[in-house]
Amino acid sequence: MKRMLVNATQEEELRVALVDGQKLFDLSIDLPSREQKKANVYKARISRIEPSLEACFVDYGAQRHGFLPLKEVSKECFRQQPQGSRMNIRELLSEGQEIIVQVEKEERGTKGAALTTFISLAGRFLVLMPNNPRAGGVSRRIEGEDRDQMREVMSQLQIPDGMGAIVRTAGVGRSAPELQWDLDNLKAQWQQIEAAARERPAPFLVFRESDAVTRAMRDYLSDDIGEVLVDGQAAFQKAQEYMQRFMPAEAQRRLKLYTDDIPLFTRFQIESQIESAYAHKVQLPSGGSIVIDYTEALVSIDINSARATRGSDIETTATNTNLEAAEEIARQLRIRDIGGLIVIDFIDMELPKNQREVEDRLRDAMKMDRARIQIGRLSRFGLLEMSRQRLRPSLGETSHIVCPRCVGIGSIRSVESMTLAVLRLIGEELRKDRTARVIAQVPVSVATYLINEKREWLRTLEDKSEAELIIVPNENIQTPEYSIRRVRDDELELPEQRQATYLMPTAPEVAEPGSAQDKKPATDAPAVAALLPATAAPAPAPPAAAARAQPPGEAHVGFWSRLKRLLAGEATTAGAEPAPLSDAAAPARTGRRDE
Repeated sequence: MKRMLVNATQEEELRVALVDGQKLFDLSIDLPSREQKKANVYKARISRIEPSLEACFVDYGAQRHGFLPLKEVSKECFRQQPQGSRMNIRELLSEGQEIIVQVEKEERGTKGAALTTFISLAGRFLVLMPNNPRAGGVSRRIEGEDRDQMREVMSQLQIPDGMGAIVRTAGVGRSAPELQWDLDNLKAQWQQIEAAARERPAPFLVFRESDAVTRAMRDYLSDDIGEVLVDGQAAFQKAQEYMQRFMPAEAQRRLKLYTDDIPLFTRFQIESQIESAYAHKVQLPSGGSIVIDYTEALVSIDINSARATRGSDIETTATNTNLEAAEEIARQLRIRDIGGLIVIDFIDMELPKNQREVEDRLRDAMKMDRARIQIGRLSRFGLLEMSRQRLRPSLGETSHIVCPRCVGIGSIRSVESMTLAVLRLIGEELRKDRTARVIAQVPVSVATYLINEKREWLRTLEDKSEAELIIVPNENIQTPEYSIRRVRDDELELPEQRQATYLMPTAPEVAEPGSAQDKKPATDAPAVAALLPATAAPAPAPPAAAARAQPPGEAHVGFWSRLKRLLAGEATTAGAEPAPLSDAAAPARTGRRDE
């Protein structure tokens, strides 16, 4: 049975895991100390227009301005309607103009948030696009007969002019009244957002996306989830409030408060599986492994056969390892929420049949992913390129910090290499005109190597330049950190230049003590609070098969028998006329043969 587990016992993070038995297949970790801005709605002001980028920078209340491309600007925001040919962005928008925007992508590194004026409000079954009438339709993840069925249900909805709605995967099999109920709630929410945006000048927060528990219930709670276990009282109350607002009474029984002494995730044995999401190398059941490396441009995944020797030959071993790796890679991408460009280096396979099998296995494993994914083909070098939509900041971005020693490179220079580099830089400073003194602060290991192995070089440099050279071993710094300071001849008499050498080492930086609660950013109160539905959620519609139940006498009669009797003018079977169906059970006559 599939379960949703919500772990809220630690105030520093809230974890939501989806498990099938004891197998973890999706994970979401929310940090209260990190404010999430994605899907928030702001009233903002255009601060700068860049015609070269066909975009503008927008002040929406954050320290770093957001980025708004022209293609993400609704025509309602234009000062004048474009006349046929392409117009300059300055003719369409103006600096200081106030607009309503939504955060589409969070800030990453030095990049500001990506914004859009095409607002989307997510509900239980629908996503409402209040200013984008062309965006209506059915989610891309809904395929086959379900897609045709949902198109038919969507045609029955009363969608206001100028708006569009998209059916989510949670809306599959829902009736028109259920979808209309969700649409009316979202429409009322948008009306409140519009009213609040007119009350105050920009910039300010108009509407905040739901909290972590409500988001998890909305995005992950599907009909195949048999049980929802929450181990925190506060989180349980939020989940219970959501269920009462948006779920029918029979579905609310799935929510349970977990009160056992054994931790929730330990009970289902998924803690070790979660820890694999933080590891650089992930082991495969057959003995192979995958290695995940993050770079500025892409994420590279390498597959190693390692101790995998179960195959009868090298081709079979490579294929089996690649098939195992394909399933594990799909799982790791979901758990870590890795987005962007991903390159997978599979073990070389000679047979095209095996290559296609690995590609198909990867595609099948990706089907349960909520993100949009594009997968290429295996190249002749054994590389497969794919891209994955970035739903939220990845697990690495939220829980890791850049190594202060290597600054994210992953390796540092050796003591010998570092010493030679410092020696050459000291020589450059000593050869400059009017140099009276050069002070080099280096790690103790580098200073030891300089003073002993390179003593003659230091003496030669000092004699040729007629300047004073001071080597200061600093135990507070490590390779590759160092500092070289040049003192001119007119600066020698300054008071700071008369300091004793043992007082020269810089003191270590002492971090101010503080907890995660102290680091939690101050969040502004939104102008529009979460809206409670005016009416309770409608009960699910009964299955269509029950409404099309046949009379007992017709149950055993085949199609050809009925056709013969119809041509012969016989209306009933066995000489008895069946009882007429009630209006509620009568099948709708749409001309379809199966009805």
